[in-house]
Amino acid sequence: MKRKRYSVEQIVAAVKQHESGTTIADICRKLGIPQATLCR
Repeated sequence: MKRKRYSVEQIVAAVKQHESGTTIADICRKLGIPQATLCR
């Protein structure tokens, strides 16, 4: 079974940062994830 790479807490934190006005590029850079992963 495939393991999830990112925890629920990491995903929720990224979404909240985006809602507060942080750009997707900045969030991805901080978390070290590709933009396509965050946009999915």
